[in-house]
Amino acid sequence: MARNWTLRATAGMERALATWAQTVSGRMRGRDRDAGAGFVEYAGLMILIAGIFTLIDGLGLDGQISGAIGDAVADVVGGG
Repeated sequence: MARNWTLRATAGMERALATWAQTVSGRMRGRDRDAGAGFVEYAGLMILIAGIFTLIDGLGLDGQISGAIGDAVADVVGGG
């Protein structure tokens, strides 16, 4: 009896694995293989940029950065 249950469970797992593999391979080769990837990449980029701004503000570097940019612009324009 236990052997029959184990055999049925193994067969069920094999079917589930085959279905999963077919679904994944279809998504990798299909027309919509990158559907939603742009949003995830955009969200990741926004999180990274927000982290950089938070770090700059937390360390108090905003005045130094704006001063350095102002000096660079003045050097290029020739006003100082």
